[in-house]
Amino acid sequence: STGAVKMQPKAEELKFVTKNDGYVHIHPSSVNYQTRHFESPYLVYHEKIKTSRVFIRDCSMVSVYPLVLLGGGQVHMQLQKGDFVISLDDGWIRFVAASHQVAELVKELRCELDQLLQDKIKNPSMDLCMCPRGSRIIGMIVKLVTTQ
Repeated sequence: STGAVKMQPKAEELKFVTKNDGYVHIHPSSVNYQTRHFESPYLVYHEKIKTSRVFIRDCSMVSVYPLVLLGGGQVHMQLQKGDFVISLDDGWIRFVAASHQVAELVKELRCELDQLLQDKIKNPSMDLCMCPRGSRIIGMIVKLVTTQ
């Protein structure tokens, strides 16, 4: 029994892609620099700098559901080659849903959350946890994110 064992990339080899800058790397001063594997391929970052190449700092991994529910831009859903695809940021970020029902539910949950946040902006004194609609939406999001 011989064969090759897949190795994790070295810290300096790990790279991510951004919409505007192409490939970026985690800065050596970042806490996540030595992390060689992320469960999700998506990171959020606070700072981007360019020296010998483009680096990101203050980054954290983000899973798919928080990205879909809390990411910027509109959520769109479409059927592509038999798969139900949820897309963000004008199609730049795309996910294949397990079924049409899952895609519709995620899109609807995002719409409900957006509306709830708009209501909170209009009425800052509103307690989202005491409001029946708000507590149901927040409870569902918590359950979804913690059990994915």
